[in-house]
Amino acid sequence: MHEPLRTPERCDSETAIDPAEVAVRAAQVFTAPLRVPLAAGARVIAPVRADIRRGIRRSLGVPAEPPPRAAHVGEAFLPPGCVARRVHGDLASMVVGGLAALLLQTLHPLAMAGVADHSNYQEDAIGRLRRTANFVGATTFGTVEQATRAIEDVREVHRHVHGRAPDGRRYSANDPELLTWVHVAEMSSFLAAAERYGPQRFSTDEKDRYFQETAVVARSLGARWVPETVGEVEAYFKRVKPDLYAGPQAIEARDFLLRGVARKPNDRALYVGIVAAALAIVPRWARTELGIPTPPLVEDVMIVPLARAFCGALRWIVRP
Repeated sequence: MHEPLRTPERCDSETAIDPAEVAVRAAQVFTAPLRVPLAAGARVIAPVRADIRRGIRRSLGVPAEPPPRAAHVGEAFLPPGCVARRVHGDLASMVVGGLAALLLQTLHPLAMAGVADHSNYQEDAIGRLRRTANFVGATTFGTVEQATRAIEDVREVHRHVHGRAPDGRRYSANDPELLTWVHVAEMSSFLAAAERYGPQRFSTDEKDRYFQETAVVARSLGARWVPETVGEVEAYFKRVKPDLYAGPQAIEARDFLLRGVARKPNDRALYVGIVAAALAIVPRWARTELGIPTPPLVEDVMIVPLARAFCGALRWIVRP
């Protein structure tokens, strides 16, 4: 038997053209002439981008290429899917947050005395950056063994860091209160930079988890109490603020950090962008104490948009 004739309506419904498919095919037709030159351009740019990437990572004191991450639960020091890895995985915002943390940390007179008396940060700034980057990398992306080794190395250094601050008080790098201060100043700055300049946004719950996840590092170094929520971090800053001030050692460190650790013209240009971005996330009360206040209008209209563009360009070159 012959197949029955289809009605016109049925024919129309079965042979209807999908508008989305038409749009895709049209785009393919119109962009076809560009595919070869674009692919060739990408091949030309790739090695140049790689050279720039290596130069930037070298100027920032981090390895030419990041080491492999511990990818399995039980092997990794921090869980592979944790918030801390998302925050610390963006090099652009981490560099900005790291500089902001250094500026903030100078305001604690005992912590600043330990740095001034027992480090050569002005002569070996890149080396100090590299050691800090390696520590954060090991305790965020490394195995339990790698993180434990990095923590023990820091604890060994801390055993020799003690003395008397300019105000007469004794200090020790193993002081649990100082360990908490350094940790909170650093983690809060990393998170602030990631929020303002990074490619992701974090909910309040995720921010709380970030402080909970990273608290294990501070406790492993010897801190007794570490804030584990956004609210606890804010309360902590309110509690310690009366004890913070910019003494002579802090001012010297401030001037050095603002002046820059770079020597080559290209590195200095890179550093200027990092400084501008970092200052915008240092708490206003801390900037005022350091003598570097920024008018809100200038910050919102000029500094932050330019810093976001700068971090985006750095992210494209270096890759997370």
